[in-house]
Formats: sequence, C-alpha cells, structure tokens
Amino acid sequence: MLWALLLLLAAPASPQARSTPFPISTISVTGNANYSEQQVLAVAGLKLGQRATVKDFEAARDRLGASGVFEKISFQYGPAPGGKGYAVTFEVIEGGPFFPVHFEELPAAPAELRGVLQRSDPLFGQKIPATERVLSRYVKALEEHLSARSFKEPLAARVLSTDSGEVAVVFLPAAGPPPVAQVEFTGNEVLPTAALATAVNAVAIGMPYKETRFRQILETNLRPLYEARGRVRVAFVEIKTEPAKDVDGLVVTVRMTEGASYNLGQVRIDSPVAAEEGLQKIADLRSGDVANFQQVQAALGRLEQRHREEGYMRATARAERSIDDQKLTVDLTIRIEPGPQYAFGALTIEGLDLHGEDAVRRLWALKPGQRFNAGYPDYFIERIREEGVFDNLGKTKAVPSQNDTARTVDVKLIFAPPEKPKPKPGPR
Repeated sequence: MLWALLLLLAAPASPQARSTPFPISTISVTGNANYSEQQVLAVAGLKLGQRATVKDFEAARDRLGASGVFEKISFQYGPAPGGKGYAVTFEVIEGGPFFPVHFEELPAAPAELRGVLQRSDPLFGQKIPATERVLSRYVKALEEHLSARSFKEPLAARVLSTDSGEVAVVFLPAAGPPPVAQVEFTGNEVLPTAALATAVNAVAIGMPYKETRFRQILETNLRPLYEARGRVRVAFVEIKTEPAKDVDGLVVTVRMTEGASYNLGQVRIDSPVAAEEGLQKIADLRSGDVANFQQVQAALGRLEQRHREEGYMRATARAERSIDDQKLTVDLTIRIEPGPQYAFGALTIEGLDLHGEDAVRRLWALKPGQRFNAGYPDYFIERIREEGVFDNLGKTKAVPSQNDTARTVDVKLIFAPPEKPKPKPGPR
C-alpha cells in the first residue's frame, strides 16, 4: 500500500495519480484564527477514512471559497505516516475585519435568530466578517425563518454603532424604523416645553426612532438641566409614539416627573496626597445649598487641576452620591485618584533670537527634576506679557509634552512674530 501510494504521488501530474482514491488518514487546518478547525472542515466536507482523490480536495477548496469568509485557500497532501492513506492540510487566510452580531426590531429573540444562523452555516460564530457574500446569505436565512411568522419585510445587515457604543453587524428591517418628526412633553413645570424641545430637537429630529436610543438622548441632554436645579429624581416615566399628520415620521411624547428639589448634605473629599480642608475650599460646595450638579462638575474640574499643579498629571475626581429621599438631601463623597507624580523635564523655545531666548530662560523658574506645576507655563506667558519683556509680543503659547515612561513633562514655548501696530485712522 505504501509503495503504491508513494509511486502515484511521485508523479502527481499523471492522470492515474490524480484519479486513484486513497483513504484520508489525517486532515488539519492552518492559518485559522476566528474559526475552529472543526468549523472549517465541516464546510470543506471531508471526513477521516473517506476515500478521496485530488478532485475531492479541489472541490473542498472550492466549497471553502464559496463561503465568502476566506481571502485565500490552498491545500497540500501526501502519504500519511504508516502509508495507509493521505495526510491533507488546508491553509487558509481569513477575511475581515470581524464584528459581533446584533439584532434590532425583529419579531424573535436574539438567541432564536442566532440558532437559525448557526444551523444554516457552520462558520457562524460570536463574530462574523462583514463581506457581501456572508451577509447576503445570513439575511436570506433570517428572511426565510421569519416569513413563517408572517413577517414579510425585507431585511438588511449593516455595520452600525449599537446602543452600548459597540460597532457590530446589525440585522434589522431594510426599511428601518421611522424617523422622529416631533417631540412633545407632559408633566413638566420647572422647565418649559420650549426649553426641553430645544435641548433635544437638534439630536432627536430625523433620527430613526428606537426607544433605548431616544432615552439615551433624554438622559444626556435633559437630566443635566434638571440636576443643575437639584431635581435629582427627574424621571422619564413613559414614552409614546404616533404617526405625524403632516410629515413622514413619528410624534414622540415624553411623560415625565420632575421630582422635588434636593439640597447638598455632607460633602467629603478623599485624596491620598492632599489635606481635605484645603480641598474643601477649592471645591466650594456648601451643605444646605441646592444640589447643583453643574457646580459639582465644575468643582471636580478644579480639584483635578489643583492636583495637576502638584505634578499629578493624570489626576481624576469622581463624585459618589448618597440620596436621602426623606430629608431631600444628597451627600457627596468625592474620591480623587492622583496617579503618578510628574517632574519637569526640559524647556525649549521657538521664535526668539539668542538674546530673547536667554532672557526667557533666566525668568523661567522651573528646574529639571522639580515637581511639575501644570498651571505654570500659562502663568509664565501671562507674566511675560504683563511685564512687557518684549515689545509688541505676538501670539505665544506653551505646549507641554508628557512622557509617561519617565514621568516627566517637557515644555515648548512658541513665540510668534511681533504684532504690527495698527495704523492710526487718518483725518476725514
């Protein structure tokens, strides 16, 4: 057997070698990353023990090519160890990029629809390539499945950003949901309807309507307006839609409850590198004041900047809320993560001659290795301007460059050419 197989394979171009079947002893796949070997071989259609010829290997290659998921497929074959059959290897290069799969506005659960695609294609998985051939095949399988439920609408597959911000292949009705034509509100008293509509219309009008996305718009654009007034329990209770009368689209009506106004309760600030007393003065959030979360956000910004002035260039501050609905108060715990401390690295200067650069360097106070103060470069430029160090000083800016490995910050001062004095108006 081994002698016969070797003899035929020694002359692969001969008709006899290509047409004489031998059993397949081993099959392997190389180059696959997103697909398992079992998935690839299921499409190839070859099995261990099957008597095969080169034509069978070519047909398997063609079936893999027809799947639309591979950029390149090749195969090699030879005598298996022991000489009782073929050892076959398929080498593949997968297409891409690959995306997760989502389903929207379809009358079936995602798990059911995934099952349909898995049964229709062994290569279907958690992620799929967005090639035209693959998507067309999956769309057809879903349309045939849903038609049995009297859902006759054509489907489409599109690469979209989902509600969570993930980019995915989304299967949905080809016509898509109707757009938002108008937004109305009920239950509002603190803010007039016109102010609410102004806040959402630029984003919502014309958007294909989907409740989850529409609620995100309400949370992003309206909640901050209410939380600036202490209305931390504002809720968008119900959303109803109906066809618009004069235009193509939907009238979306939002029923809301604005809730009571809450005051700030206890405010704590936790930083591992700074005393709370000094940070309280910077935050300037007083117990008993309205719980204005625009002011809270501004306070977080000031606290982060204060830590950057101590060299903590990656400092972040966040506010944790504890709401007491009986007292109508909100306690705040502000936690600051300072990150590593950075030192000043080097100063470079552009746009000045040697005399001007020397004057600037003599005035610059930060020394290499000192704790970096993030506010110092802008302060320094303002001081140069106020003290009139240069006549007709043009636009000047400081450009910091952060080295996270060395934990240093270099600064480049860029001096523009002097500003030309404006001509005085002549006599009329």
